[in-house]
Amino acid sequence: MTPSIIIAALWVIAATITAFLPMRRQYIPGITLLIAAPFIIIWLGYDYGWLLAIAATAGFISMFRNPLRYFYARARGQNPQVPK
Repeated sequence: MTPSIIIAALWVIAATITAFLPMRRQYIPGITLLIAAPFIIIWLGYDYGWLLAIAATAGFISMFRNPLRYFYARARGQNPQVPK
């Protein structure tokens, strides 16, 4: 296995563990995973092609849909509610 696949698999495991945490403890690991994901997806695309990169992007969007909605609303100037 290549390092990009190993790192991507570890990222998925870390994201799953983060999802099990209470909401107030998800912020720091969640933001870290959110920032790291595009770099890992680009690395996978470089190693295996754009089809795998598209599949990884779809998985990333599926896992982080609520934080991405929040940041999208903030970018549009809205003030979305954050769960307690």
